Amino acid sequence: MGNANPLGNRPDTMDAVGFAEPGGPDVLAREHAPIPSLKDEDVLIRVAYAGVNRPDCLQRAGAYPPPPGASPILGLEVAGEIVAVGSAVPPAMLGARVAALTPGGGYAEYCAAPWGHCLGVPDSMPLKIAAALPETLFTVWHNVFERGLARDGERLLVHGGTSGIGTMAIMLAKAFDMTVIATCGDEAKCEAARQIGADLAINYRDQDFVEEVKAFTQGEGVDVVLDMVSGDYVPRNLQCLAEDGRHVTIAVLGGAKAELFIPLIMMKRLTLTGSTLRPRSDAFKSALADEIAEHAWPLFTSEKLAPVMDQTFPLAEAAAAHTRMEAGEHIGKIVLEVFGE
Repeated sequence: MGNANPLGNRPDTMDAVGFAEPGGPDVLAREHAPIPSLKDEDVLIRVAYAGVNRPDCLQRAGAYPPPPGASPILGLEVAGEIVAVGSAVPPAMLGARVAALTPGGGYAEYCAAPWGHCLGVPDSMPLKIAAALPETLFTVWHNVFERGLARDGERLLVHGGTSGIGTMAIMLAKAFDMTVIATCGDEAKCEAARQIGADLAINYRDQDFVEEVKAFTQGEGVDVVLDMVSGDYVPRNLQCLAEDGRHVTIAVLGGAKAELFIPLIMMKRLTLTGSTLRPRSDAFKSALADEIAEHAWPLFTSEKLAPVMDQTFPLAEAAAAHTRMEAGEHIGKIVLEVFGE
């Protein structure tokens, strides 16, 4: 097993942000926490920046408990420097700059993560940018391209077009020559989605996205829907799908139940699927990281693509970051600065 205090003579505790009881953003507070101990396959990352994601807000509210064995500290993605390694980790990783998908623990000065979930960050890439990538990149790659079987030349409909997931989906789909339709909540966000690359942005408050999709595609529909709303959006999404279309659900912000017209699914030969990433095995996430490192990560390290950044907050102001996310005002990624560059 790794050393419980891998930082030698440094203190055994670190600054972190936690909460005593579930609630609104105001329950988040600075705290001292033990520096994580390492399993054999883990690395310890000195966190420069941590990404803020919707699941963090759900966990804080008591609606998304961490899986068994995961840190109770919020934070599913970080970027920083590896300062200690477990016994099964290649020693060459010590000192490396990485971005990592974490099982939790990102809102802290140090975070442990399996080494297979790390992506190398070149010196040319700011760590703030790197920290904004793992959670959305892993989620979109798995759900759009693996579960959704998206391929060049197809059409994608993505809801929440200016969220972290939405902006990543637009960028990646366009990088692979797809046509992208996005829905957004106002005209300013629609314009932002167009700037990111959406071929059509629909203001769902003023327009019927089903009719707009049908008109734009001349009645053919889209091949893949990436849905984080669920609820009554699902039957409407199915109306947007072309024959042999794929509907991929990644969240249920609009409700956990949907009423479906099964003959439509049969006639169009539709596939309905979905996933949650956090509970998946370390081995699955490592395999996903390998595929991303080969096919998608070079788009970012070469600066062909860059995440859409919203605001950066100091770690101590995590509550303000959550307030902004839950207000729905953000466009792109919100990150927390811990140690900085």
